[in-house]
Amino acid sequence: MAKVQKLRTRKHRVVLNRSRGGDAGISFFLILMGIFMFLPMLYTIMQSLKPLDELWAYPPKFYVVSPTLKNFTDLFRLMNTAWVPFSRYIFNTVIISVCGTFGNLLFGSMAAYAFSKIKFPGRNMMFQLVVLSLMFHTTVSAIANFIIMSALGWVDTLLAVIIPTWGSTLGLYLMKQFMDSTVSDAVLESARLDGARELTTFWRIAMPMVKPAWLTLIVFSFKDLWNMGATIYIYSEELKTFAYAIGQILSGGIVRSGAAAASTVVMMIVPIAVFIISQSNIIETMGSSGMKD
Repeated sequence: MAKVQKLRTRKHRVVLNRSRGGDAGISFFLILMGIFMFLPMLYTIMQSLKPLDELWAYPPKFYVVSPTLKNFTDLFRLMNTAWVPFSRYIFNTVIISVCGTFGNLLFGSMAAYAFSKIKFPGRNMMFQLVVLSLMFHTTVSAIANFIIMSALGWVDTLLAVIIPTWGSTLGLYLMKQFMDSTVSDAVLESARLDGARELTTFWRIAMPMVKPAWLTLIVFSFKDLWNMGATIYIYSEELKTFAYAIGQILSGGIVRSGAAAASTVVMMIVPIAVFIISQSNIIETMGSSGMKD
């Protein structure tokens, strides 16, 4: 009589039937790769804690001999010397990041739902154009965008920065692919038979089912907008962003190298915090975006 192989379980769930040695080897490899990927971030933090003599030491050292917070105090002191209140730069960056991310998520999700779940003439051709647009850098369309913004009277306003982000095709593509593999047509059809309107079906059924995808889109969009520096649309100093202001402050040469290292840490704190909050959903999105039923 053939021996029945017993399945391994963990927390009452069946897991891959691997040996414990295989699990240990994979875990060791993942930990090693995680440490390797964390090294650039750790090096950036170490740089921000180095005094000037260590920052310019050769050969450079990975660790800090005499850690100091002087770089951060110098950075905030330089911030206070700006003729525009530094809170204004932060306010502009927050407005651009939040409004741009919200619009990108809303319109990208609605368009993705239409492409994925509503049949209309020319749907495939239009989506192919969306995919084709991913090949072009934003610099290619910069002149055309500037002409449009000028005609609308939005030059030197925050609208010229926020509105174009609402039409990002990367978010549309990501949401559409995830809806194809996650949102069942049968579930949507059941909702329609129960009398739900299309907007209700989208908002109360489709969107909760693709929560990992739109959380991933929030992280990507927020990161890009938070790190946005100078643009061709903004001329007034009181409308410029936090990243631009820090870049201007730190253009003073070698003596501001420590403050520059500290500013890198300050700039990456918020995107990292957003990523940590939603990291599990991002991993689920990346693992599911290429799957089909």
